[in-house]
Amino acid sequence: MALNINTIPDSIGYYLSGFTDGEGSFNLSFRKRSDYKMPWKISLCFNVSQKDEVILLSFKEYLQCGALRKRNDGVWYYEVNNFADIVENVIPFFNKFGFLSDKKKKDFVKFKQLAKLIYERKHLTKEGIEEILAIRETMNNGGVGKRKYSPYTIMSCFDLKKSSETIRQAP
Repeated sequence: MALNINTIPDSIGYYLSGFTDGEGSFNLSFRKRSDYKMPWKISLCFNVSQKDEVILLSFKEYLQCGALRKRNDGVWYYEVNNFADIVENVIPFFNKFGFLSDKKKKDFVKFKQLAKLIYERKHLTKEGIEEILAIRETMNNGGVGKRKYSPYTIMSCFDLKKSSETIRQAP
C-alpha cells in the first residue's frame, strides 16, 4: 500500500530522517541464483539498526512497511527490501524529509537511480548490471570489506554462462 506522506507529522518525519542520516543505510545486494534467467537476484534495501527497538518500531509504523528483527548479538534492525515498498513508501518519505549530510544525500540519489534502473528492467541485461555496479561502487564508501561479491565476480558469471552455452552449441 502506497504511503500517504501527508499523514506523517513533520516532527516525526524529520526525526526519523535525521536518525537515518546517522544510523541508516541504502544498499543494493546481489544474490547468486541458479533458478533465475540471469545469474543474480538484485535487491534494494533500506535499513537502520539500533540496540533499542523503540525508534525502529516508529519506522515500521510511519513507513507502513518493512520488518523488524533482532540479531544474535542483541542489535535490532529494521529493513525494507520489497521493491514496491521501496518505490511507494521509502523513496517518497525521504524525498519529502531529506537529509542534512552530504554523504547520505548522495547515497539516496544513487539509491533512487538504482530503483529507476530496476523499474526499467535494466537489471535483466549484462549492460544494465554493469551500470548498476558502477553506481553501487560509489555508494556507502565503496562498501569496503562488506560486500560478499566483487564486481569482477558478478560479471564473470555472465562470461561463464556464455562460454558454457557456446560449448553446448558447438558441433
